[in-house]
Amino acid sequence: MKESDRERLLAARDLLGLGESASLVEVRRAYRELAKQHHPDVAAESSGMSMPELTNAYQLLVDYCSNYAVPLALEEMAPQSDEEWWMDRFGHDPLWSKG
Repeated sequence: MKESDRERLLAARDLLGLGESASLVEVRRAYRELAKQHHPDVAAESSGMSMPELTNAYQLLVDYCSNYAVPLALEEMAPQSDEEWWMDRFGHDPLWSKG
């Protein structure tokens, strides 16, 4: 992953108020709560966060969570063998899984 992509991902994580790891359910829940607060039909004045900005951050995290099974943190994961690394990320795919 390029550094600029990582920075965008971390900015999106911070915008939605998520921790270093979050499930897809937690990402959706955070987005819905913020959307309720900052939607233009609800927020009387500018709250500093726009819906397009919030939606773009949400979409970036959903795409990332859908494609990769890794934490949303800068720290490196514990060392793994090549096979463990591959299965953690792509083991759910029927083409690459052992089952």
